Amino acid sequence: MVFKTKPSLQQLNQSGQNTMVSHLDIVFTEIGDDFISATMPVDSKTKQPMGLLHGGANVVLAETLGSVAASLTIDLKSQTCVGLEINANHLKSVRSGRVKGIAKAIHLGKSTQVWEIKIYNEQEALCCVSRITMAILDKK
Repeated sequence: MVFKTKPSLQQLNQSGQNTMVSHLDIVFTEIGDDFISATMPVDSKTKQPMGLLHGGANVVLAETLGSVAASLTIDLKSQTCVGLEINANHLKSVRSGRVKGIAKAIHLGKSTQVWEIKIYNEQEALCCVSRITMAILDKK
């Protein structure tokens, strides 16, 4: 298992209240030994004017998953993690339903982490691949 702590899904979902996470209706759905997943609706909050899932919404889902996953691998009493860089390749458009993101670690170092987040539509077709680099900082 890569996670030092494994909160309940209810705890994860409560932690996002009154943030962008709750505004976009992102819901954590599973925590495995080496991954975390969440869903997000494709609706008026997440679509761009052409009626497609906004690429920025994909990035919000990816950053949410990568940041939360990284925070579960460190001692939050003595460390914190912040995003350094994120990218996304939008591979397939989505017009409706929900998308599901799954984050898995690529690199878990002492000072940096790299997470890959794959986002799928309801037909389980890959729609977006994102990678986030996290800095692991000691609290002062």
